[in-house]
Amino acid sequence: MASDFEKPDKVHTLFENEIEKKMWVLPISELFMLGKKTVPKLNNMKIKTIGDLAMADKNEIARKFGKHGILMWEYANGIDNSEVVYIREKPKSIGNSITLPYDIREKEKLEEILLALTEQVAYRLRKQDELANVVNVQLRTKDFKDISHQSKLECAVSNTKEIYLAAKKLLDDMYIEKTPIRLVGVRVDNLVNKKESQLSLFDDKNNEKQDSLDNAIDKLKEKYGYDFITRAGKLNVEDMINIKKKD
Repeated sequence: MASDFEKPDKVHTLFENEIEKKMWVLPISELFMLGKKTVPKLNNMKIKTIGDLAMADKNEIARKFGKHGILMWEYANGIDNSEVVYIREKPKSIGNSITLPYDIREKEKLEEILLALTEQVAYRLRKQDELANVVNVQLRTKDFKDISHQSKLECAVSNTKEIYLAAKKLLDDMYIEKTPIRLVGVRVDNLVNKKESQLSLFDDKNNEKQDSLDNAIDKLKEKYGYDFITRAGKLNVEDMINIKKKD
C-alpha cells in the first residue's frame, strides 16, 4: 500500500499509527488485493473508502464475500497474519540496464556503456559468490524494438574481463550501423555457487589472475567508494548515465 502512495521511485512509511490518516482516506478501489468486480458490490453497501470497510461489521462482510471478505477487512485494518519468508532465495540471474537520455548510434559509445554495465553485473556476481555460465545482451531501438542475443561461456566465471568480452561479441553480432539505440542491458544467467562449481582441468590460468585483480579492485571500491577506481573506457560514459540494477 505504501509503495503506491506516490510514484515513481519514492519511499513512504505506513506504520500502524499512520493507517487511519494515510490509508483509510483512500478510495476502496485502492485496497491491496481488491478486485475490480468487488468495488461496485462494496459501493452498494455504502462502503466507498478503505476506512468505511475497516469500520464495517466483520461478520457482515464475511457473509457477503466469504473468506475473501475477512481478508479484505483485515487488510483494511492493517492486519496480515501470513508468514514472513525471511530466507533469501538464490538469484536466478543478475542484470543491469540503462535507458539512455538520447539516441546513440556509434558502436564505440555502446561498447563503453556495455563495459560500465558489465562491471557492475560482475561486481554483484562476485558479491553473491556466484559464477555465470551464460551472458545476455539486450538492445532497444528508438522505435521500441527489442533485440537480444545470448551466448554460453566455455566455463563458469565471475570476472569482468571474460563477461565483457562475451558481451562485446554479442554486441558485434547485433549491431546495425546508424541504428538509434535507447536502451542497453547486460544479464548473466545459469548461475552456480562458486563453492559448488566443478573446476575444469582446462580452465585458463589467466582467469585466476583476472579474478585476483577483480577481487583486489572490489576491496578498494568497498573501502574508498565504488567510483574510486574505474576503467578507462568508463570515464566518459559515467558522466552521462545512471545505471539501474535488476535481479
